[in-house]
Amino acid sequence: MKPLLIVVTGPTGSGKTSLAIEIAQTLHCDIISADSRQLFRDIPIGTAAPSPEELAAARHHFIGTLALDEYYSAARFEEDVMALLPRLFQRDGCAVMCGGSMMYVDAVCRGIDELPTVSPQVRADTLALYQRDGLEGLRATLRNLDPEYLAGADLSNPRRLIHAIEISIEAGVPYSSLRVGAVRERPFRTLKFIIDHPREVLFSRINTRVDRMMADGLLDEARKVYPMRSLNSLNTVGFKEMFAYLDGEMDYDTAVARIKKNTRVYAKKQLTWLKRDPSVIHLDPSHPLLPQAMAQIGPAMPSPPTDRPEI
Repeated sequence: MKPLLIVVTGPTGSGKTSLAIEIAQTLHCDIISADSRQLFRDIPIGTAAPSPEELAAARHHFIGTLALDEYYSAARFEEDVMALLPRLFQRDGCAVMCGGSMMYVDAVCRGIDELPTVSPQVRADTLALYQRDGLEGLRATLRNLDPEYLAGADLSNPRRLIHAIEISIEAGVPYSSLRVGAVRERPFRTLKFIIDHPREVLFSRINTRVDRMMADGLLDEARKVYPMRSLNSLNTVGFKEMFAYLDGEMDYDTAVARIKKNTRVYAKKQLTWLKRDPSVIHLDPSHPLLPQAMAQIGPAMPSPPTDRPEI
């Protein structure tokens, strides 16, 4: 049997980390983080990164490995994970991947379109465009470079618009023309789980988690990175609202309420993305999660390797 990649995905605040650790401990294997923000150092509260205790409970990869000003992408994540997985599979026969960055999850499970590497100059020029002209500047540029992509894009998501501009400029052709969406054959099998909370329960969990993040010091964390607030790594829910508070654009209570609202909106987008994937196995949170997952994993597990080399 091919090795097995167990994916614990789903919306933010659903309890992915805890379940992934339980599975990894049961199977004596490692966890690969598929979170595009937890990759960065110095912002563990704002990215809801695993705690030191959780990191000690199971070996994690791709947590806090990048400086805030380093460039990273789903394509690089695919490359890095595909280089790591053979070693994990040789030792354990399986691995757990946990995260809600859907493009990162799909990059590993399905493959990603081959796109050119964006040069530092193109990246700097596109960021300068956004800082100078805002979202409308990005939209106007895409109307010229790639109107087909713009027609179906999330017009309020600067990261996506910036990425499309960067690729269009670097490749010399519209970004949409490079998005073929072909599924690549993988040398492993996947089981993909989501913890299927009722919508009102999920939103309550999100609100509670934001309160906990504030109590844990999100505002102080935002103050420390405030001088770097233009970096793409900080263009995310939590920091954007805290920066607005520090800039005097909204009061504290409004900023916290906005974090909760924007996190709920993000969770809805994650759920919409997952609806397109019929392979996702829905776990019922009203019952113990680990037995439900292991009932699916057990029959799919390959035979354990005869040797377990250190990694």
